[in-house]
Amino acid sequence: MTFPAFILAALLIGFFASLFHLIRGGNGSRWLLYFVLSAAGFATGQWLASARGWHFLVFGPLELGAASIGSYVFLGIGDWLTQRAVGARKV
Repeated sequence: MTFPAFILAALLIGFFASLFHLIRGGNGSRWLLYFVLSAAGFATGQWLASARGWHFLVFGPLELGAASIGSYVFLGIGDWLTQRAVGARKV
């Protein structure tokens, strides 16, 4: 991956995390979690598309379509797994 592609990927990861944070809310640590989840999903989507030969919204060396889908899948699953039960009692 070239340096400009890496910078574009980092900007997109930050954008996806910020957009998800804007929708779901939370504090700074929640945004950091969203950033890590977005990066993991982006990398997984990029790897999967490269390994399987899928080409959807390709921009240079980046498979933006699959990487974006992977990012949002990871964000959704990660947010769902970290939710607390409503009305749960603290012991």
